[in-house]
Amino acid sequence: MKITNLHRVVYQKDNIHKIDIFNYYNDIASLILPFIKKRPLSVICCHNQIKDCFIKKHPTSKDENVNVIYNNNKEQMYISSKSQLLNQVQLGGIEFHVGSYSLINLNKYLIMVFDLDPDKDISFSLLVDSTLKFKKVLDELKLESYLKSSGGKGYHILVPFLSCENYESFYDLSKKIAYLVKEKYPKLFTLDIRKNKRKGKIFIDYLRNGFSSTCVCPYSLRARDHISVSFPISWEDIKRIRPNQITIKNYKNYLNDSWKNFFKTKQKIK
Repeated sequence: MKITNLHRVVYQKDNIHKIDIFNYYNDIASLILPFIKKRPLSVICCHNQIKDCFIKKHPTSKDENVNVIYNNNKEQMYISSKSQLLNQVQLGGIEFHVGSYSLINLNKYLIMVFDLDPDKDISFSLLVDSTLKFKKVLDELKLESYLKSSGGKGYHILVPFLSCENYESFYDLSKKIAYLVKEKYPKLFTLDIRKNKRKGKIFIDYLRNGFSSTCVCPYSLRARDHISVSFPISWEDIKRIRPNQITIKNYKNYLNDSWKNFFKTKQKIK
């Protein structure tokens, strides 16, 4: 693959070049592809520095190495191979977002996401304690869950399902779980999307499970001032790994097998 502008600085504050980003995705391709292939894809592309970015949901040229499918009369872009992933990086791709469903079968291989977005005054210890309380609710519902850093302020909790009867059931369950957690811990969590109403609380964003919504993919870089990775971590490690702690420079120190059974989960929504 021909890679252009290898030494272009993308993250100025961290002196990260395009070649560094390409090498990262080349290295973790086998890890990210199971989460990204054949799912609705949105890519945050930065053709110059990290401040010069845009969201791409459709191919930008006819000969772009990407797949397109029409679903409900809507064009959706997806990739299914390492070469397609790296081609997106060549075209400026930094951050990869995917939908919760497979384009092959909308009611199979579903990934439910809860994005926990804390108010700026929430301490790290309170964030950890609250996230573990959320997990406890999922445990009580007998739902297996997985944790990843967001690369920003909070954590993401993912709940994989093998199948459901229809997508509405999937979304409705995510909403019910969010309301259940909020009602059980009203001093910790809120469902109010308005930022000025979240003082001292953690916003549960279950809306990312909507049919047209996406969430940042496991192992994806974040297109922010300082480079970070949304990275899978074990529940046991939550107390020692902050949400933006894992970067392109240290990610190898955090590789683990805590997610090895993610796609073997047999949970279903009836």
